Amino acid sequence: MQIGPYVLPNAIFAAPMAGVTDRPFRQLCRQFGAGYAVSEMVTSKKDLWKSLKTSRRANHDGEPGPIAVQIAGTDALMMAEAAAYNMDQGAQIIDINMGCPAKKVCNKWAGSALMQNEPLALEIVEAVVAACEPRGVPVTLKMRTGWCDTEKNALVLAKAFEHAGIQMITIHGRTREQGYKGFAEYDTVAAVKAALNIPVVANGDIDSPEKALAVLKHTGADALMVGRAAQGRPWIFREIVHFLATGEHLAPPLVAEVKRALLSHLQDHYGLYGEQTGVRSARKHIGWYVSGLPGGCEFRDQMNTLETAELQSVAVADFFEEMAERMERMPSAVVRSDKSMALETME
Repeated sequence: MQIGPYVLPNAIFAAPMAGVTDRPFRQLCRQFGAGYAVSEMVTSKKDLWKSLKTSRRANHDGEPGPIAVQIAGTDALMMAEAAAYNMDQGAQIIDINMGCPAKKVCNKWAGSALMQNEPLALEIVEAVVAACEPRGVPVTLKMRTGWCDTEKNALVLAKAFEHAGIQMITIHGRTREQGYKGFAEYDTVAAVKAALNIPVVANGDIDSPEKALAVLKHTGADALMVGRAAQGRPWIFREIVHFLATGEHLAPPLVAEVKRALLSHLQDHYGLYGEQTGVRSARKHIGWYVSGLPGGCEFRDQMNTLETAELQSVAVADFFEEMAERMERMPSAVVRSDKSMALETME
């Protein structure tokens, strides 16, 4: 799998998710086998570039390349300037957001709302490509199947975007109207793949190795992008990679490995956000890890009352130590590799 000059180790990618795919999370996904990870979206509004929130989103310290930054906005010139700014900050690939379904984004006609205005969407693409091309920086784009079920224009737009110089397109198999409800459909992804010569990436509801294989077969896509299924389960990337290569399931992670990964993630998280903000924003990540585990709900409630990084880290370590001890008393138990990580005994 290749994007411009960059050859990727595999074709299983981590999706950009606002409030989730910050640098610590992207690095975690890469460590667990993701071949590529895109940043959460960075605004094209110049007056916000120096804000603390945007500076954190644009932080790539120690991040392995290629560094991909997603930008969002509604004005072609501003988007071109945002691309230039992020290239100056180290971005090696620029991704255009035309897929975010959030109301606060779409109400400003950004994200997937741009799919309703095809001339503006194309104008933005042309401006960003023109800003990136002289510097040899590939431009990619993420979008949905359309605005609603009766307005699925992904194929029309994808053809125009390819002609304008986009080098890879990711399609989430839902309309903006669906948000994240219902089920993703992949017929539109397959139609786009059949019509384009650039790489096409399938996204939406890819939550297991078996689903990954089924989506690849149905769409013929060049790569897959995993989003929500990686929350609290970053090892899903290596599971999918292994299954696609061998047809066999990879052994689930040991409790000790999960503990190490989460504690390391927390330290990186605190380092980026500072203690006060870091402790509070880390709660959602911890909650995803313990979801479905014995005592997970009670632990989450307790953990949400802790206000320091030390107390939070100690509580996490103690929780997983206790789980490891439980498993030692149940030699035939394993941690399942699904989202819940529930304990299951093997008779």
